[in-house]
Amino acid sequence: MPIRCLLEICLESVEYAVAAERGGADRIELCSDLISGGVTPSVQLMGGVRRGVHIPIHVLIRPRAGDFVYSQAEFETMKCDIQTAKDLGMDGIVLGLLDENMQVDGERTGRLIRLARPLPVTFHRAFDLCRNLTASLQAVIETGATRILTSGGKENATKGLASLADLVANAGSRIAIMPGGGVRANNVGHILRKTRAKEIHTSLGLPAKTANEGSDDEFEAKVREIRRLIDTPTAQK
Repeated sequence: MPIRCLLEICLESVEYAVAAERGGADRIELCSDLISGGVTPSVQLMGGVRRGVHIPIHVLIRPRAGDFVYSQAEFETMKCDIQTAKDLGMDGIVLGLLDENMQVDGERTGRLIRLARPLPVTFHRAFDLCRNLTASLQAVIETGATRILTSGGKENATKGLASLADLVANAGSRIAIMPGGGVRANNVGHILRKTRAKEIHTSLGLPAKTANEGSDDEFEAKVREIRRLIDTPTAQK
């Protein structure tokens, strides 16, 4: 039997986290301010979501919106936020650091990953800003990260399909490649068939709205539909 594809939902509220679990999500990426690309959520939000759901929660560690080249002060903030996430019972960490040449900042990324242990770490879509994705893949692997969230260096996963397929093939069993960026019900099957990825990430269009627009039931229905499509036998052939 084919391996069931893991569905990660990116969101920013307790209510949507509960709805995502009801709808069949396997994991949550938790953040705040999705409209700006996401930043580290508050202690209150992490605690509320932890109390509200049983599925794994991976928390975004990003001290501000904007680029991914961080000052020493921002780096220290990230270290503190990782420890806080561990103390609050989070199940994984999501982060991404680049240097001034837009390459993976392997040294500081590695330090944060060691601090996060035993929690797994996802290197997020900062990866897509790197000039050479093949070299950057190796750089991220060397940091000890567990997976890479990527759109294949393009605006969204549909446009980056060729690169995503190459990354999945090149990564092999060394690191998971998780397509993300513009993943919706109308393209998730195509993305999985073309890339053969075993994990998929989506916010279901949530950044286009505030967290208070749309009911929890509507969000649950969207999660349930994308879950159904992922589980369709043809989705991964």
